[in-house]
Amino acid sequence: MSITNEEAIKQLRALMEDVDDSLREPYRNIHQGCPTETLIRFLKARDWNVQKAHKMLLECLEWRTQNEIDKILTKPIVPVDLYRAIRDTQLVGVSGYSKEGLPVIAIGVGLSTYDKASVHYYVQSHIQMNEYRDRVILPSASKKQGRPICTCLKILDMSGLKLSALSQIKLMTAITTIDDLNYPEKTETYYVVNVPYIFSACWKTIKPLLQERTKKKIQVLKGCGKDELLKIMDYESLPHFCRREGSGSGRHISNGTSDNCFSLDNSFHQDLYDYVKQQALVKGTNAPIRHGSVHVKFPEPDSEGNKIFDTLETEFQKLGNDHKI
Repeated sequence: MSITNEEAIKQLRALMEDVDDSLREPYRNIHQGCPTETLIRFLKARDWNVQKAHKMLLECLEWRTQNEIDKILTKPIVPVDLYRAIRDTQLVGVSGYSKEGLPVIAIGVGLSTYDKASVHYYVQSHIQMNEYRDRVILPSASKKQGRPICTCLKILDMSGLKLSALSQIKLMTAITTIDDLNYPEKTETYYVVNVPYIFSACWKTIKPLLQERTKKKIQVLKGCGKDELLKIMDYESLPHFCRREGSGSGRHISNGTSDNCFSLDNSFHQDLYDYVKQQALVKGTNAPIRHGSVHVKFPEPDSEGNKIFDTLETEFQKLGNDHKI
């Protein structure tokens, strides 16, 4: 027997009131004062099945506890030259806000090489950006808008996507699975821009495998997507790779510093890195900052995720064989 969404929220809220004491602080860190919106995200991720959503949320809290995710913003990646190398090869940044107040996250999918540090450093960096978004960026946006802002927009730049990206499938699987299971429904819409042939060929194969809920979130735009994106954000919030046709994501274009939201010199990354270093000093009572990456256990992708990544790997190999011929 089906139940209404309101009843599902009520039931899940009641279940979470009985959560083990050891999981209460991780739960507070997840919802950041917006428990109802958090329950809705987990319910959406499990098609409003209360028991499945409850299981998913508890497993998320246990993952956070086991991997000390609540402390990850007290563990800066040092030295700074290593962190700069990570920023230059894991192209992610915040370019601004939409007209509705949602943070705009830009991702340089095609030109991210992930080849200057270990997998653990890249995963640590990714989780730190997630946590900074959830604990600092979104609460600040909520305060500014006078209402809960719990999601963001993502613009995926496919410029430079090559068959060599196949070597990054394992890392991307780990990062995507972490997001799917522990940060569900945080993205309102994905805008895909600067699409090369290799993406178009793979998209035709992958799209039928996606859940309808996910398909509705993905919009593949023409060219750099500037005209469409200006309908939902101001020019100042456009990522640098969307400001003119054929610009590409580029690691150091647009003066190479503040205008490039991927750069460590951009205000978002400066604020994030300074925040983590400051938290480390507060928590460590002036103890020396330790070198070394945080080792986070990678959750296993579900059957749908496995099928998608296996299909993507096969498609890349097929395109590679065609290219050789």
